[in-house]
Amino acid sequence: MKRSFFIATLLCVAVLSFCIASEGTRRPNLIRVLLITGDDVSAHPWREISETTREVLVNSKKFDVRVCEDPLILESASSLKAYDVIVFTIYSQRIPVIPEQAQENLLNFVKDGKGFFVQHMASASFPKWEEFGNLCGRKWVMGTSGHGPRGVFEAKVINKEHPITAGIENFQTDDELYSKLQGSGEINVLVEAYSDWSKKTEPLVFTLDYGKGRTVYNAFGHDRKALMTPEVQKIIVRGVEWAATGKAEQ
Repeated sequence: MKRSFFIATLLCVAVLSFCIASEGTRRPNLIRVLLITGDDVSAHPWREISETTREVLVNSKKFDVRVCEDPLILESASSLKAYDVIVFTIYSQRIPVIPEQAQENLLNFVKDGKGFFVQHMASASFPKWEEFGNLCGRKWVMGTSGHGPRGVFEAKVINKEHPITAGIENFQTDDELYSKLQGSGEINVLVEAYSDWSKKTEPLVFTLDYGKGRTVYNAFGHDRKALMTPEVQKIIVRGVEWAATGKAEQ
């Protein structure tokens, strides 16, 4: 098992190193995104989710997106330097905690002024690493967090001044309404919805400052259908831009 992780990491590092070496082929003035995806629960079609998320970002013409299917890429600080923001769509069941070097690299990446965009169940990763929950702002905890049946519900935009949600009205979406995310740190809630499952109003999109950098949590995104909601796509594009730069164009 360790050997397979090692080989997968080497392959991912090699691919990303090639991307860095080919920096001259990148389109200028685009925000550089590292999308980390892979392993998830069986109910989540993770390749569909990551491919759709990448499609949404690329179609905006604001981002240069590179994809890695192994969170152990975080062990390579030199690879991370090539990026402005990490988009994290993986719920890594196989790895309860990443190595200390990977932890340090991810935290420093954000603390030093870059961005972290975490989507849907990705916050459930690394349950033995407490600081990851602080980085996410709120964290899905197995056995505590949950949701009712997937279906259509109304999402309410409660902060219409923030660059991510400016001009977006309340909207209907067909998705899982995540509930009972855990955490007590200060967050800036942008979008929320009332859950019949928890009997509470739940934060679904929120931001937080982390050192000099920024985190955006987007709880939407069970599958491609959920990600096709126009307002959700706007939130993804603006959220990734804001995480990377501290601003987002309308």
